[in-house]
Order: sequence, then structure tokens, then C-alpha cells
Amino acid sequence: MRASFQSFCWLLTLALPAWLFAAPCAPADPDRRETGIEECLVYRLYRSAQMDGKPKLVVVLHGDVSAGGPANYHRRVAERLATDARAANLLVAALVRPGYEDGDGLTSPGSHNGRADHYTAKNIDEVAAVVKNLAGRFQASRVLLLGHSGGAATSGVIIGRHPGLASGAVLVACPCNVTIWRSNHAGRPWRQSESPHSWADKVASSTHVIALTGSRDDNTSPQLADAYINALGSRGTTARFETIKDADHNSVFRSPAVLDAVFELLSAKN
Repeated sequence: MRASFQSFCWLLTLALPAWLFAAPCAPADPDRRETGIEECLVYRLYRSAQMDGKPKLVVVLHGDVSAGGPANYHRRVAERLATDARAANLLVAALVRPGYEDGDGLTSPGSHNGRADHYTAKNIDEVAAVVKNLAGRFQASRVLLLGHSGGAATSGVIIGRHPGLASGAVLVACPCNVTIWRSNHAGRPWRQSESPHSWADKVASSTHVIALTGSRDDNTSPQLADAYINALGSRGTTARFETIKDADHNSVFRSPAVLDAVFELLSAKN
């Protein structure tokens, strides 16, 4: 009887969603860690000077950092957003994607697969779950995603795979068609990775999207994001693409146009 009951319990765990069994972050630290589905991802939180109830939340996602080293360069942009004169009742979370470390001794669990072919459904859903839980923790009135490079690809998949989670997304230097992007680099195809263009028809029509790519970007060419934005626009989604003059793949993320795009979407009426 006991063995049968144990077998039943084991089968029941297989049938239930994984998030029911996700271990909470330990130790709890609402300014540094948040539980997703199976992992506890780390982040750095920034607050605007003026804070009231039900703040707006911007989640900033870094790129692949393929040259190596910690994933923390996106903190500077997050801090600039929170301290901008236009910021009011704003929380900005610089999230560290699965498998990456932040340079301060903390690492987001999971795998980045050697920083390649890692826009997997598992990693995408893990990030989306953390975004959802952060929004719930802070009772956010609006959620916006800001991603650079691989973070832009992640954001682009999230808004299609999890429609309605974010009211908008700013995609900077986006490899929005992963198949074409990888073929342009004559490298090994990324067969495990999800791609924003594959999810374009699932994006909620109420979602606003702005894509920015540097005119001198020789990594993620402007055509990749432009084609994705056209796909969104063709089905009624409010979306626009902008080429940032003289910016390359990395410098575009430091452009004032990035902050302008975020505040444009934060003030948009959905």
C-alpha cells in the first residue's frame, strides 16, 4: 500500500507544473534575487528618487557577453534610467540571464551553453517567470522590457511566447531572426534557440515595440530588426524601427535614443 501511494505521488509530481516546486531564493533578498520556475536569478535593483505605490517596472537584459567576463554592463543603463529627470515612481531591474555571473560573486543558476545557442525555451521561460514574479512582488502598474543583443532576442521571444506579460519592449541591436543572423556569421546554426520572428504573430496587439540598431553594427545588421518590426506592424502591433547613426553593436546601447525609447513607451497609452 505504501509503495503504491508513493508511486501515485511521484506520478502526480510529473503531471503538475514545475513552478509549483520551484525552491524560493535563499536567502531571500528582494533587491538581488527572484525565483523563476526552477532557478533563482540575480539582479540589481534601482529606484527613482520619487517612489509611490504600484510603480512602473523596467527589466533590463544584457547581451551574450561572448568575449567572456561578468554580465553587468547593463547596470549603467539601468541606473541612468532610474536617475533620469523623467523617472518617477520607477523601478529598474538589471537582470542577469541564466548561467551568467554578475562580477560581485553572484551567479544566476542555469546554463548559457558556453554563451552560444542559449535562447532556449527553458531559459526564455525562466526569465519570463522572474519578470512576472518581480511585477507581482512590487505590484507594478506596468512592465517594460529593455534588451540588448541576446537580451533583445530574449525580450522579443518573451512578448510573443508570453503575450501580455509586458506592455512594451525596446529591442537594441536585436538578432531578431536567429537563423539568418547565424547564417550571416557563417557559424554553426543555433538549433536550440527560439527566435523573435517565429513568435511575431503571437505578440499582443496592445504591446508597443521599438527596435534600435546602429548603422555600423556588423554583428546584428539593421535588416534583422527592421524585418521583425515590419512583421509586427503588418498585423496591427504598434511598432517602429530606428537606425542610430554611427553607432555600432555595443555603442548603440549607450545612445540617448535608448532612454528616449523607454520613456516613450512608459508614457504610452495602451
